[in-house]
Amino acid sequence: MTPDDKTTPTGHRSAAADSRAAADTALLEAFGGVRGMVDTTVPGLVFVLLYTINRDIHLAAIAALGLTVLLALTRLVRKETLKHAFSGVFGVAFGAIFAMMSGDAKNFYLPGMLYTLGLAIAYILSAIFRFPLIGVLLGPMLKENLSWRTRNPGRFRAYTRSTWAWGLILLAKSAVLFPLYWWGTPPSSAGSRSRSAFPRSCSVSI
Repeated sequence: MTPDDKTTPTGHRSAAADSRAAADTALLEAFGGVRGMVDTTVPGLVFVLLYTINRDIHLAAIAALGLTVLLALTRLVRKETLKHAFSGVFGVAFGAIFAMMSGDAKNFYLPGMLYTLGLAIAYILSAIFRFPLIGVLLGPMLKENLSWRTRNPGRFRAYTRSTWAWGLILLAKSAVLFPLYWWGTPPSSAGSRSRSAFPRSCSVSI
């Protein structure tokens, strides 16, 4: 057995580990990374806190929107991507408008809840039609575009499993949050909705 033969299995394992690490990192970045989680969660928590203290929808909504704009400006100053910052601004803006126009604080979360449900449906449909959304998002980041569908069956299966898992998780969260919304549960429970918009862990095993 040559030295190359001895090192080949280790080399394959190392390559597979590097591939998994790259996929996990790219997936995290696709959803905005840790900073994206902060940008989407903190404004909602500020809204809940201020509304709970003052019972003033306008003050709470304006404060949440102002914080979102401040976070976006911070990204701009640091020359970071604004894609997730803009989505956060628009999401909070829609929520603030819904809440102020209706006079009901819980409507601050309705646009985000509808977005979560829509995203769940998109994930599930993409998996059913064999274009798993996780793969569609990660393909360009890993410089393989959609070639994994035909050239890498293992990765195709991994993307499909991850897409199904994430879609079902979001669907389950929607199944819990919408009844709470319609039953008039106060918005203090909606902090969990903000966190539900981002996967805690969505590892892609290849």
